[in-house]
Amino acid sequence: MAKALFGSVVSGAELRVLEENAVLRARVRRLEHELEQLRTQRDAARDAAIASELLNLAGDNAEPALA
Repeated sequence: MAKALFGSVVSGAELRVLEENAVLRARVRRLEHELEQLRTQRDAARDAAIASELLNLAGDNAEPALA
């Protein structure tokens, strides 16, 4: 019985580790979200640059694409 009771007691060090783990997991989630936003911005900027380059290449002779 004593072993069962002792197993249910959590030490202060274990609580600290659990708390630090939760903080680190939250930080990883924030960083992953920020990375996704930066990738989206990069992709949008790249797409805009490609579109601008295509328009520059077409010049004044640009015709609408056939649908």
